[in-house]
Amino acid sequence: MSTVAFDRTHTDDLIAYVTASPTPYHAVREAAARLERAGFSAVDETAEWDVRPGGRFLIRGGALIAWFVPETVSAATPFHVVGTHTDSPNLRLKPHPDTARAGWRQVAVELYGGVPRNTWLDRDLGVAGRLTLADGTQTLVNIARPLMRVPQLAIHLHRDVNQALTLDAQQHLTPIWGLGDLDGDGIIDLVAKEAGVDVGSVVGWDLMTHDVQPPAYLGRDEELLAAPRLDNLLSVHAGVAALIAASQGAPTHIPVLAAFDHEEVGSESDTGAGGPLLGNVLDRLVYGRGGSFEDRARAYAASVCVSADMGHAVHPNYSEKHEPGHHPLPNGGPLLKVNVNQRYSTDGAGRGIIAAACERAGVPWQAFVSNNAMPCGTTIGPITAARLGITTVDVGVAALSMHSARELAGADDPWMLAATLASFLGE
Repeated sequence: MSTVAFDRTHTDDLIAYVTASPTPYHAVREAAARLERAGFSAVDETAEWDVRPGGRFLIRGGALIAWFVPETVSAATPFHVVGTHTDSPNLRLKPHPDTARAGWRQVAVELYGGVPRNTWLDRDLGVAGRLTLADGTQTLVNIARPLMRVPQLAIHLHRDVNQALTLDAQQHLTPIWGLGDLDGDGIIDLVAKEAGVDVGSVVGWDLMTHDVQPPAYLGRDEELLAAPRLDNLLSVHAGVAALIAASQGAPTHIPVLAAFDHEEVGSESDTGAGGPLLGNVLDRLVYGRGGSFEDRARAYAASVCVSADMGHAVHPNYSEKHEPGHHPLPNGGPLLKVNVNQRYSTDGAGRGIIAAACERAGVPWQAFVSNNAMPCGTTIGPITAARLGITTVDVGVAALSMHSARELAGADDPWMLAATLASFLGE
């Protein structure tokens, strides 16, 4: 258990944030709303930027980059970056989503990311995302009521289900949303109506399913938090809170929040960590203040990125899957994630950076490393380190059921992560 006071206000706001953010597009909109209330203003990538002191942000698709320029800076002032991601594994609608079989109306979906398929069975699913209209504009939509379901086969028809459950992505994960054939309005008709637009004007969509069960405190003392998309909206929310806190102080560097999309599928996109978005923003902040390439090189050499993503708590029913000497628990503080094969980017120097940030924030921290016999996941950390050439550290929050439709973390940890990131950004 943690040794610091639990600030439920922060976790309550996280619950509201997750509920309002069923997709990356909603996640960045909600983050932007919090930044705007704190005095940050939006910038247009196609316009000349105002690089004077103050807080600003840009949104591109499901990604957000935000920063705060202090009063006293030079062209070579370094950056402190918190890197996160807005996407989560789920089921996403195909270009021709309407289908039917055996008297049931269904919705054709494609699996996005590393989906534990069984966790999407027998859940009440809504649909959310964005619609692209013929005039080029886009509108967000969120149908947050039970609309569809992926029904599990009854045990009477699958007697060995408890010995072996194999779910074919094409055959077994197609949701139902009614009875009948393909006559009448389809799913896009319904979504367009919910969005208040003419379906005839809809030329494209990026729509995905989400579990409509709301987040909840769990446990004897409500010390746990059960919610969808904690990986990685918990870190995005903490990063926003940390950047706002840093903007109210006098940081000696330029604090930056980078909330990327597409981490769960490799980050190789124009809004992913593998793309040029963050580097372009940092370069414009250097050159916009009259800096030279020499100034850019000096700024990058002194910059640090903290990649904040969820990590694995020790599972009591599968403790043998974990590294014996490293059994992190919820509410034990942020995880320092280490992998010598650079699946995580932390090294000894990075360990010192996080240890110092936690000490300033007055929160504990834990070390995480994978069992040698288990493959290790990765984050945006190594990608950012390689792309920008800046010191990068991987941190996270201990959780169970990662990538499931509903995940579990400690209720104290969101605040402790935010406090640590605020300490790092506000240094």
